[in-house]
Amino acid sequence: MPLSLDVQDRLRQFHAAADAAPASVWITRGPEHLLASGGEQSGPLAGRLMAVKDNIDVAGFPTTLACPDFTYRPTRSATVVESLVAAGALAVGKTNLDQFACGLVGTRSPYGIVPNAFHPDYICGGSSSGSALAVALGLVDFSLGTDTAGSGRIPAGFNNLVGVKPSRGVLSARGVYPACQHLDCVSIFTRDVGLAATVLRAASAHDTGDPFARAAPPDADFMPERFRFAVPAAAGLDFMDDALAAEAFGAAQKALSALGGVAGTIDFEPLARISEALYGQAWIAERYAAIRGFFDRQADSIHPVVRAIIERGRHHSAADVFEAMVRLGEVRQWLAGEWRNHDVLVVPTAPSHPTIAAVLAEPFEINRRLGLYTNFVNLLDLAAVAVPVSMRPDGLPFGITLVGPSGSEWRLLDLAQRVHEQSGLAGGVVKEEREPAAPLVRPPATTVQVAVVGAHLDGLPLNGLLRSRGARLVSKVQTAPLYRLYALQGTRPPKPGLVRAGGTAKAGLAIEAEVWEMPIVHYGAFVAEIPAPLGVGMIELADGRRVQGFLCEAAAVQNALDISHFGGWRAYLKHSGA
Repeated sequence: MPLSLDVQDRLRQFHAAADAAPASVWITRGPEHLLASGGEQSGPLAGRLMAVKDNIDVAGFPTTLACPDFTYRPTRSATVVESLVAAGALAVGKTNLDQFACGLVGTRSPYGIVPNAFHPDYICGGSSSGSALAVALGLVDFSLGTDTAGSGRIPAGFNNLVGVKPSRGVLSARGVYPACQHLDCVSIFTRDVGLAATVLRAASAHDTGDPFARAAPPDADFMPERFRFAVPAAAGLDFMDDALAAEAFGAAQKALSALGGVAGTIDFEPLARISEALYGQAWIAERYAAIRGFFDRQADSIHPVVRAIIERGRHHSAADVFEAMVRLGEVRQWLAGEWRNHDVLVVPTAPSHPTIAAVLAEPFEINRRLGLYTNFVNLLDLAAVAVPVSMRPDGLPFGITLVGPSGSEWRLLDLAQRVHEQSGLAGGVVKEEREPAAPLVRPPATTVQVAVVGAHLDGLPLNGLLRSRGARLVSKVQTAPLYRLYALQGTRPPKPGLVRAGGTAKAGLAIEAEVWEMPIVHYGAFVAEIPAPLGVGMIELADGRRVQGFLCEAAAVQNALDISHFGGWRAYLKHSGA
């Protein structure tokens, strides 16, 4: 299909800008390749320019993995690239990376060291270094990276970008040359959250050709206005003696509280232990397995730092792997309990921002420490979004990463957009005026949450009216201390009435409640059956959330028995013997 004049003009501008950018951004680019992979000139990404990390196949481009002797020429693009091209995106080039996607620094490539977008003496971060810099410099609209240990997040944090690492398998890895195949994720770099969401929707396709693929989570799941966030307890924080990073993370926590977050802490030691295990235990054997034939034949073709890392994978047994799986399972079980207390885990994207010189002088130890807040995520099957929050006094960006359970990427994106807009950094391009942030369009809700305080509680007479409409119990909670509870007269079965204390002479108390989630298609019929004097309004919960729930007309409780001091309907029934 011939490219429109507008797109051709955009391409001329791209090539002129790319010629002026650091040469180490790219491994391959050129019009001849672009025309072979041009997308439809319609769709949600029509005319958008895309860069692709050179471990992801694009038909018409060689795939090198930053190792010239390993190069092959794919006949078909990776599934994720096909999906984005079908949505209108144009692939303009293949970007540089830490060789074989092995590293978090962007210095391990024969195609050159990739510098930071804000200061050339500092690392860009890897392994998706070229993909991040192409977006940070405004050369392309978005790019694809990969993320096994943090390669879709560290470069985002170092270059003022949004970095989306979806749950494992949500974006197909067919056509992505593996680093650790059961952990690898395709990642997305953009300058704002709205475009990242558009790319994620367009790229999500359950691909049975990927042995680790899974269906994408529904994209109508959003973070509550009042949310609970956990940060590592003080003993688990390490900023590599970087006072500016420590100050920036403290400020980020205050900003989250200002957005409606309720702060908590988590013991980070189990997660730090898993981060160490990614390179320090049997999991490194999977990196060796990915290139075993080539490694055994041509180890001298491999970058010496990468070679030394992968060499360690040759010495682990299958028994070592099974032992590591047990240790991993123990931490997964512990973390499942922690998610009951927190909506999101918030960590610094990286503990510090090292210089290129420092990394070259100490390539192993600095890389190891950079992975403290990233390595555990894929091993524990979590989702994560890196988002900028501030500029440090030294002119370098600082970012945080929002981490949630598998399938939580849309909740994380929703919160990330709120964080990014608050920061004032959304849409930023180095040395250019900021672009307007793209909207994160929320699809229509498919469920509704409702709080109940009386006969609809689990196990009580009217609970079946919820369950028969497909409702599920989400949480047992208390209301904010703003309400009075009354035993209504003459109701069958017996029911209480909840009234906000602002309309009574008595002070409010916290009342036992349950939050149930119901398919929205059944909600109207459910509400229509509620008899007067009860109705549905907004109830404020103890954690600050506001949900729809049962309230009572104030006039109906003037002669009713006040049972608020019992703390809830169950306690009153037990006391009264009803």
